[in-house]
Amino acid sequence: MLWPMFAIALGFLGIAVLAVPAVRVFVEVRRLSGQVATASRRIAAATEDLERAAADLARTGRGMRP
Repeated sequence: MLWPMFAIALGFLGIAVLAVPAVRVFVEVRRLSGQVATASRRIAAATEDLERAAADLARTGRGMRP
């Protein structure tokens, strides 16, 4: 009866040891997803600025043609 209890205890400890890195990975993935969302918003804003600047430049260039 001692060996089955010992095996169950080791199994539980193994799962507990694996749970710690799993929680750390979960936290890091959440942090990374927040950074990706922020970067995506910044890229979208930069794209809009670039489109506006290109439109202004195109309007200015149209008036300069001979």
